[in-house]
Amino acid sequence: MVTKERAVELVEALLLREHEASPWLPELGVIKVEEHALGWLVFLQGVEYIRTRRFEDMLIGQGPYLVDRQDGSIHHIPVTTYVREGWEALYREHLNPAAPPEGLVTVVAAVLRSDGALAAMRYLRKQAPKLGLQDAKDYVLALQTGSQPSEQLVSLTQQPEESPYQWIETLAGPAEKRSG
Repeated sequence: MVTKERAVELVEALLLREHEASPWLPELGVIKVEEHALGWLVFLQGVEYIRTRRFEDMLIGQGPYLVDRQDGSIHHIPVTTYVREGWEALYREHLNPAAPPEGLVTVVAAVLRSDGALAAMRYLRKQAPKLGLQDAKDYVLALQTGSQPSEQLVSLTQQPEESPYQWIETLAGPAEKRSG
């Protein structure tokens, strides 16, 4: 398991290597870290903005890095992908093939655990617009009580939707284990 502190260390080491390779690009630093079901979301900003907090020093368009909780690998989530719900499924499907296939039930359950019932219902309704508000509530309530949603509710979620995401790029990892 990768701790928050280790996630920051891994990202800062990657940023240092990137800055050494491309010193003409703005230097980035860690501005915020959030725990997520998949690991740690590490948000970056220009070092000058972190120091001054002046709007004119802010860099725009930098999506977070995800440090995988299991192996310490680092992935850049483009901001245009991060702001859409469903990037987690994209990560699981394309970047973590060792993980078992994740259906909507599993992803909604993860959102429920990490962000609560309202976030899970919002996510579910975006993924399955055929579900009404009461249907989404029943679906999430089933998961909260340890049950599976009814076949009728599941059938309403199975319309495939096209959703153009920018690709999540693996930047480093898996991380080497530290002896300690």
